[in-house]
Amino acid sequence: MTTDVSSPAGLQQPTRVRYGVLGLACSLSMITYLDRVCFGSVADYIKDEFGLTYTQRGLLFTAFALAYAVFEVPSGWLGDVFGPRKTLIRIVLWWSFFTALTGLIWPTPGWVPVMFVALVAVRFLFGMGEAGAYPNIARAFHSWFPFTERRFAQGAVLMAGRFMCGVTPLIVNTLVVKVVQEDGSSVVYWRHAFWIFGCLGVVWCLFFYWWFRDRPEEKTQVNAAELALIRGEQRSAAGHSHAGVPWRRLLLSGNLWILFAMYFCASYGWYFNITYLPGYLKDVYGVTRETYGAWAGLMAGSPLLFGSVACVGGGLLTDAFIRRTGNRKWGRRLFGVVGHGLCALCYFGSIFAGDAILFVLAIAFAAFWNDVTMGSAWASCLDIGRKYSGIVSGCMNTIGNLGGAMAGTATGLVLDAFRDPFAKDATAALGVAGSASIYHEPQFTALAWQINFLSFAVVYTVATLCWLAFDSTKPLVDHD
Repeated sequence: MTTDVSSPAGLQQPTRVRYGVLGLACSLSMITYLDRVCFGSVADYIKDEFGLTYTQRGLLFTAFALAYAVFEVPSGWLGDVFGPRKTLIRIVLWWSFFTALTGLIWPTPGWVPVMFVALVAVRFLFGMGEAGAYPNIARAFHSWFPFTERRFAQGAVLMAGRFMCGVTPLIVNTLVVKVVQEDGSSVVYWRHAFWIFGCLGVVWCLFFYWWFRDRPEEKTQVNAAELALIRGEQRSAAGHSHAGVPWRRLLLSGNLWILFAMYFCASYGWYFNITYLPGYLKDVYGVTRETYGAWAGLMAGSPLLFGSVACVGGGLLTDAFIRRTGNRKWGRRLFGVVGHGLCALCYFGSIFAGDAILFVLAIAFAAFWNDVTMGSAWASCLDIGRKYSGIVSGCMNTIGNLGGAMAGTATGLVLDAFRDPFAKDATAALGVAGSASIYHEPQFTALAWQINFLSFAVVYTVATLCWLAFDSTKPLVDHD
């Protein structure tokens, strides 16, 4: 777009108020992952305190992922109707309430089954709230960023979330308090972490309510040049109405379902990093704050830290390849095949890891190569969806989270199916409010986790095959 230098907008430099919006979005992305990964970091304590099986613990993971998948599209619709300001304030307060409420559910003797059901409900309601975060961030970016800057903004938000996902285990380990009782036994107090994180969401809402407006025209700090930059590129990029979505064409597209299947498989394997990984390191390799210090949290978060770098790098690489070769089909396909193929190999290799360091490296590189594909996956939604790319992106992410929901329960079922019948019962005695015994002895066989890691490797192999079959040059609708 060329700005008329004779106009007031052409005589001044654009302000950068939109980057304040980006800062708020990145901080919200970090809070979303802080709240959801916190649960995985203390899941072993919850399992012991409530006396849960691995399948029951898996249901707690599934409840969140299922709600997140089901309510993502409806939450985006609320943002379209009421605007991102009103919608985000309400949903962040909603999920912050249920974050804090998680720490208020105790396994009261005689009421443990009821309290477990309550915990599943709280996890589901928490996921319902978090589902609206990213669709409404995208809605805000539509109003606040010119078309050419939106991919950068979305990439920054994704990287911020992945980074916080990686450091959350370290933060939680720092907040969790171990107390040695007079009889020599140890208990861990973890509930206050949820109360602190719930309060952070409230603080964010207060600042967001004071500073943010749905449209740049409503913000006095935005000058005419910045407004012209935003609105000018939006006008040139719009061009078409999104009315009359060809749902039949979309639902019958084999190419689109191959893309959805790929993302389902990718999410199935990735959810291990934010659910079972901290407990696995503790159970199998004895990785705790007492044995590894601060490194325990960093080891649990390393896959997400590696992934935060790969998310940005993968997007830059796929776009650079296409600019250099002009081949969009292989520009998307190549990084998908390489990323998910190497991810599958890393999961195969993790089965043979002989110590904690080798295992963490295998899983961290698996997450790295998985996230290398993210740029290609989301760009493919734009490539084939075109003016319906928002619908395609939302459906792909919904199906991906269904994969995560399935993984939560399936992983627990495998662990329970291969329980060691001679292992001690390691569950803590009920009645110690807000605490759980730090003593834990694995009750599953080594074969159980080998089967799970093999399943992750297999689904990533399927994702690789999906990339080979997917063609990003075939739009869903032939004309724009």
